[in-house]
Amino acid sequence: MEPVGRPRAKKGILERLDSREVVVGDGGFLFTLEKRGFVKAGLWTPEAVVEHPSAVRQLHTEFLRAGADVLQTFTFSATEDNMESKWENVNAVACDLAREVADGGNALVAGGLCQTSLYKYHKDETRIKTLFRQQLEVFARKNVDFLIAEYFEHVEEAVWAVDVLREVGKPVAVTMCIGPEGDMHDVTPGECAVRLAQAGANIIGVNCRFGPQTSLQTMRLMKEGLRDSGLQAHLMVQCLGFHTPDCGKGGFVDLPEYPFGLEPRVATRWDIQKYTREAYNLGVRYIGGCCGFEPYHIRAIAEELAPERGFLPLASEKHGSWGSTLDMHTKPWIRARARREYWENLLPASGRPFCPSLSKPDA
Repeated sequence: MEPVGRPRAKKGILERLDSREVVVGDGGFLFTLEKRGFVKAGLWTPEAVVEHPSAVRQLHTEFLRAGADVLQTFTFSATEDNMESKWENVNAVACDLAREVADGGNALVAGGLCQTSLYKYHKDETRIKTLFRQQLEVFARKNVDFLIAEYFEHVEEAVWAVDVLREVGKPVAVTMCIGPEGDMHDVTPGECAVRLAQAGANIIGVNCRFGPQTSLQTMRLMKEGLRDSGLQAHLMVQCLGFHTPDCGKGGFVDLPEYPFGLEPRVATRWDIQKYTREAYNLGVRYIGGCCGFEPYHIRAIAEELAPERGFLPLASEKHGSWGSTLDMHTKPWIRARARREYWENLLPASGRPFCPSLSKPDA
């Protein structure tokens, strides 16, 4: 199959999912741009969209070329309480950057917001909904294609976000940053999914905090909860690009390596192809990534789903399926690696003989 980019017809997110098409999401911005020198760790706010717009535009472009059908606005934590007077301009410019790149490839733009720093301490529903509504007003003015509420530890706040986002009549996706143990108030993944569906979310799932396998375990529990309650919603997963089998309920933020020592945990492209196929077999039709997901990880999703999508992404021009381009190498033992069986069964070493394979969470 030759790389041909993407079909030219632009359809809405629900039109795609309702027809059982698979949608490829984009990857992580915060960690990637922090490593590139454009984001400061800590609050993880997205000033880069106005301070370094070319860096944000470039990453959008790389995700699009890798096969993403959706470009999320880089508006994580871009609320008034985190950014004071800068919040509105940051949200507006982020929408413009995502739209500029998306229109070059007939991708969709999703306006994204996340949990607030207020909920954990105050639970002021009126104030929190006001913060969500401020961002929503910018997204509506910029006419994003749909909306994503992501990275919620508490289902109650996620429901508040859904309540607000539904006010403008656009499709709403919501993802929680929880594992199989449920949210931070011990609401199970299945019950979280039920509450979000009852609130009116069209697309439900998880993002961030946990690696591929843990995230898929949580998705399975969400799917079961919806089924047992007789509810329906499209399923979405955007996991970490790191392996985190040893993290606790709080996810990777509690690991001692967070955030500057996670590189030994990075998933390979082959790990992501496996994750993609397992997600697809589970019935998930919106598959992307979050922190740690680089463009080559998104390409891996798009390549694994090429039979279902009917085409390869443009970035596959420089990448042979399952290492096939290695058959041109001068060394025979490297040529022998140009096959799927080799990469599927490889157990990669870390190269760190005195380091443990797992860590103990700090919390």
